[in-house]
Amino acid sequence: MGNRLSKIYTRTGDDGSTGLGDGSRVRKDDARVEAYGTVDEANSAVGVILAVPGLPAAVAECLIAVQHDLFDLGGELCIPGMTLIKPEQIEQLESQLDGFNDPLPPLKEFILPGGGPAAAACHLARTIVRRAERRVWTLSTETTVSPDAARYLNRLSDLLFVIARVLARHENGSEVVWNRNRRGAP
Repeated sequence: MGNRLSKIYTRTGDDGSTGLGDGSRVRKDDARVEAYGTVDEANSAVGVILAVPGLPAAVAECLIAVQHDLFDLGGELCIPGMTLIKPEQIEQLESQLDGFNDPLPPLKEFILPGGGPAAAACHLARTIVRRAERRVWTLSTETTVSPDAARYLNRLSDLLFVIARVLARHENGSEVVWNRNRRGAP
């Protein structure tokens, strides 16, 4: 494969516009740009989790696959009319979610974000994925978007929640549970 980018800056965005994958130009705050930009942010957040040393191999393998899917999803959203996310990818997330969730104890309380560096990063990635899902729904009010795009993000946020639980136990031995009676306590 040849060079994809020979020059990083083009100055074409200095007027507040950006190019889509089909060559058209839109404002940088366009709903489509917000959607794929937030998917890119989510992908970066997953990269932060992967940068934490000592992740369980199954978690790392899963998150690397997720990064590839998120890159595909960003491409899909960047090119009007493109469809790259398939139902099989959503089914794969569901299978992984079940596999990670089955050994965990049932939830009886709300979990606070935390539990160790990787678990906390996973919770942050989960919230960014939720925002990406909202941005995709916003885009869908303006143009046709594959329903699998939002479905993928919805399942991914669930998967990241479960992986955060797994990582909290891996790093800290337990999760951080919300204590409703802790009002103002130091």
